[in-house]
Amino acid sequence: MQAEQINILLRFFKALADDSRLKIIGILANHQCSVEELAVEMQLKEPTVSHHLAKLKQLNLVTMRSDGNSHLYQLNSEALQSISKQIFIPNTMTSLIEDIDTEAWESKVLKNYIEDNGSKQNSVQRLKEIPASRKKRLVILKWLANRFEIGVQYPERAVNDVLKQYHPDYATLRRELIGYQLMQRENGVYWRTNLNFPDMSLLEEDANQHEPITDEIFE
Repeated sequence: MQAEQINILLRFFKALADDSRLKIIGILANHQCSVEELAVEMQLKEPTVSHHLAKLKQLNLVTMRSDGNSHLYQLNSEALQSISKQIFIPNTMTSLIEDIDTEAWESKVLKNYIEDNGSKQNSVQRLKEIPASRKKRLVILKWLANRFEIGVQYPERAVNDVLKQYHPDYATLRRELIGYQLMQRENGVYWRTNLNFPDMSLLEEDANQHEPITDEIFE
């Protein structure tokens, strides 16, 4: 997100981070009002109302027109919709974290749960344990999924052989890879999917809701 857009976003939230200004917007969304009317309806002093209107005018959220000796204010619906369309969309909001290392937490999880066994020359990575936290487990599963090549089909025994290198409970890991849609299975053949971001609603499921494991952990 460009600095100008971030500035608009900050000003927008600051302008609306006030109960009185939110109420002014609500009133002006229904009908035009003068400062005097707003002051009476909100039980505020006129200078206070004028101050709030000035803040809203800076973002073009309200417009003003002359009516004799009075000034009438109304909500600028087009400006509100324009800000919403330009800024409040997923791609734009995601760009707010362009300078944030979003992989730092995953790296920490991997560091905590994966250890190196053996010498420096023959280092073997092993999974200390399967995380109880489903969010942390997903990090581990994504790491394990990368042990398989996209476009290659694996018989079940081959999948087991890969997973048992990292943890003896390969049956649970294999089942979870399928459950999180990181791998697919058909007629005993497995393959890795292109899905890097599984359905996060799966994190809300309780582990006990999964179908029971029917195969032995150690074959």
